[in-house]
Amino acid sequence: MHVLILGGTTESRRLAELLAPRWRVTTSLAGRVTRPVLPPGEVRIGGFGGADGLARWLREHRVDALVDATHPFAATISANAALAAATARVPLLALRRPSWAPVPGDDWRTVGSLEEAAGALRGLGGSRRVFLTTGRMGLAAFAGADLDAHWFLVRSVDAPQPPYPARTETLLDRGPFTLDGERDILRRHRIDVVVTKDSGGAATAPKLTAAREAGIPVVVVRRPPVPEGVAVAETAEDAVAWVAHFSEDATEDATEGSGDGDRDGDGAEGSG
Repeated sequence: MHVLILGGTTESRRLAELLAPRWRVTTSLAGRVTRPVLPPGEVRIGGFGGADGLARWLREHRVDALVDATHPFAATISANAALAAATARVPLLALRRPSWAPVPGDDWRTVGSLEEAAGALRGLGGSRRVFLTTGRMGLAAFAGADLDAHWFLVRSVDAPQPPYPARTETLLDRGPFTLDGERDILRRHRIDVVVTKDSGGAATAPKLTAAREAGIPVVVVRRPPVPEGVAVAETAEDAVAWVAHFSEDATEDATEGSGDGDRDGDGAEGSG
């Protein structure tokens, strides 16, 4: 049983930890982070060359199950995974942590894109001190001259590259983050608005609690939907159960074919 995980998230590492003792696991990382935390099992770094390249890799490496455990906002990768899985006839699961939900006291401004988030900042008016926690990709959306009056604290794992807002300070850090730490950031930098993507999960959620306590508005970018027809699991444990189901099917198929004289011949051809 060979499982390919499209990774880069906490959930993908947890899934690899759970699967590796039992099955062959390969985790694919995009290579955008200079010092990634490597999961157990085999690791490959870099793109596949679109959906066609991924489908070819699935066939050549005899992948039995594909798990898309990328960031909820990696829409292009998820779309390519759906196309590749259909082409190669490999079962696909999307592992997605649950979305965040507002609670009483939250002041959320929900938008559909980073560009709309920039528009929401303009709508707040005045000169704002913004805690921008959307990562280093997509900062160009906030680099317009009409936002030059705003000051941005950008938090990311690696240093961002231009274009980014004219008045920017970078905070290099990697989650999970603590509530006390987020409170300190808001207080020390006199933050009066937070911008975030709905990445979900607990690792980066404390900023939402800190903003609620401080009465600070939060601009939340909605996540894109999972490709139509793709099964979804919310936890690594649920994903393991899904993989186990296909492992049982593969075992049954192998058992049924064990008496067929052609099976050894097919194996010999495939070994080359």
